[in-house]
Formats: sequence, C-alpha cells, structure tokens
Amino acid sequence: MINLNEILSYFPRRIANEINKRMLQDKNQENINLLEEIRVRASKPIILKYTNLEQVLDCLTVSQDEVLEILQHICNNSIYSYQNQICNGYITLKGGHRVGITGSIVMSDEKITNINYIASLNFRISKQIIGASNRILKYVLNVEENSVYNTLIISPPGVGKTTMLRDLVRKISNGMEQINYKGITVGLIDERGEIASMYKGIPQNEVGIRTDVLDNVPKWLGMQMMIRSMSPKVIVADEIGNKKDVEAINYAVCCGIKGIFTVHGKSMEDIKLNPEISKLVNSHIFERLIFLDEKRKGEIDKVYNLNKINLEYILA
Repeated sequence: MINLNEILSYFPRRIANEINKRMLQDKNQENINLLEEIRVRASKPIILKYTNLEQVLDCLTVSQDEVLEILQHICNNSIYSYQNQICNGYITLKGGHRVGITGSIVMSDEKITNINYIASLNFRISKQIIGASNRILKYVLNVEENSVYNTLIISPPGVGKTTMLRDLVRKISNGMEQINYKGITVGLIDERGEIASMYKGIPQNEVGIRTDVLDNVPKWLGMQMMIRSMSPKVIVADEIGNKKDVEAINYAVCCGIKGIFTVHGKSMEDIKLNPEISKLVNSHIFERLIFLDEKRKGEIDKVYNLNKINLEYILA
C-alpha cells in the first residue's frame, strides 16, 4: 500500500493538502494504490498519473519558488550534498521512491556538473510486486546445481522487466524451500538505483538477505568491483548495452560467475542491431534468452535455450 503521507511530506502544505483532498475524493483505496507518478512543473498544474489514466489538477499551479522548496525538502535542506544525484538526473527517497529532475544543464569537460533553474520534478512511486518473477523462474533457475542459467531478458520499456528482475534477485538470494533451492550470494549492480533503491546505504526494496548492492556506478565498473570484493555466485544488472559492459560480462563468466541481465528490445532482430549484445549472444555466453510481451505487462512472449550449436525455441 502506498504511504501517501510519506510522499506528500516533501511538498508545501497547500499543495500537499490539495493533492490529498483530490485523491481521497475517490473513496476506493485500491485506486489510490494505482498512483504511479506525481508530475510537478514550474508555472503549470500538477498532474497525477495512475496506471490507466491521468488527472490534471487545474487549480493547483506550482510556482518556480515552490519547485525549489520541494527540492530543498527532498535534499534535507542541503542541495550541495545531493549534487552527484542531481547531476544524474534523479534523487532516491526513503521508501524507494525516485524524483526525476530537469532544468538548465551545466557542463564542463563533457560532464554534467550541475542542473540550474529546476523546471520539473517527477515523483515516481516505488512499488514492489512480490511474485512478479513467478512465471520466469523455471527458465532461469538451475535447481539441480543450485545455481542460475546465464540469462538475458529482452523487453521494451515499461512492461515490467525491472520489477520482475527485483523479485528474481530476492528469490535467488533468499532461496525457496518449496523447491529445495538454497539462497546464493547475488552481486547487484544498480547503476540508476531503480532495483534496490538505496537510501543512505540501505536498500528500500526487498532484494534478499544474500544480496550485496553497488549503486550510482557504471555497470562495467561495478561488476569488476563486485567480483573482486564480494565473490558473488551471480551478477545482476539492468539494461546493459555498451562495449565496456560486454567486456565486464566476459570477465565475470571467465571467473566462473553466472549472470542475469536485461536489455531493451522487442525481437531477435533488435538484438542483432546492437553489435555488442549480438557478440555476446553469438558467443553463446547466455544460456537463456527471454523476451517479455510488449502488450501484456509482466508476461513472457518467447524463451530460447542456447547451446553450442544453435538456438532452441522452448516457449511460444
């Protein structure tokens, strides 16, 4: 259940009261729990985005000063101490919620050093779905060896891959008595903080008792650091894609570590268009390719079993 008061505590009182009033006009608590985003834009009305609709609060226009006030509350009145997160374009809140930030970008030596004149804030409501990985488990787990198959999950944006990945990490880490699967050590590279949602060093989402997390670090570097320092049995990272990511995955496999990764795409043709990912697939490092259904959130479309010779289509 969404803790609405926790989120609204960052807003000026007049805005928090109005949002709370509008949402509670609908007495159905289940509809409140469908809230996904609160969009705040300077000199424009606040927009509440639910799973299947959005509500424009025309009477609630936010001033530039109020946007800055909200940011001050988010940063505990110390914007400077959150500078690195601001430069990454988002801040993670207690509870795992994330606030996206836009404004005038300041750059130096091709790096973002600040965002001035903050124009928009997007409160993305964190939701864990326990059991989101149930359908994918049998294709990823190697129960006989109490391990996992090297797996690549392919999905368009917005169909639930990160939610599924988070639940998968939790189950692999905790273990599952019902299938006699003992938990194993997971190294989670959470570059953008979307999976574990670390807040002051503590995961706000349930990622398992044997999971170690590195966040706010490039995936390739995080993989190398995790392998050298924490000896994981499996490495997990969301949205791989560049040459350094591929080199780090090769390094992990050579160290005998299994991996579960995701990448954007809809089909095998999309995979072939990314030369780095295509190299990994063609080298048969992955034992499973799992395509999620772009029309049905959290559902599987196709699963391929890879061996040394070819692709075996095992699920339609």
